[in-house]
Amino acid sequence: MESRINIQKVEPAAYQAMFALEKYLSTSKIDPILLELIKMRASQINGCAFCLNMHSADARKLGETEQRLYLLNAWSETTLFTAQEQAVLALTEEVTRISNHVSDETYAKAAAFFEEKELAQIIMAIVTINAWNRIAITSKLIVA
Repeated sequence: MESRINIQKVEPAAYQAMFALEKYLSTSKIDPILLELIKMRASQINGCAFCLNMHSADARKLGETEQRLYLLNAWSETTLFTAQEQAVLALTEEVTRISNHVSDETYAKAAAFFEEKELAQIIMAIVTINAWNRIAITSKLIVA
């Protein structure tokens, strides 16, 4: 597979705006492992190999287990994820598959675990990884 356009080179200001979102998220109240789970789950749904490779490595560095990473795509069928993580993963799935909309039930479950500001940060994390997935997939970023 050959890469297409290098958006970072062609349009660096746009990339800098995306990096600003990442910098903001890195200073948020979101638990770093939860943030990586968000990034991994959205990337699984979107089929973004580049992001899956990057964020699985990042999750491992933070201490995430191989078992949880392997079972992330079936999180709702295991007991390996906390109720809080399950609520965020459900929200991640519905935001990523936005054409089906985000149900009131899913939103309420996530909102029950987080203050409004942290919930806003989680939503921004989901939106940001979906944008990165679309950039990587469209430009055919290659996993090296």
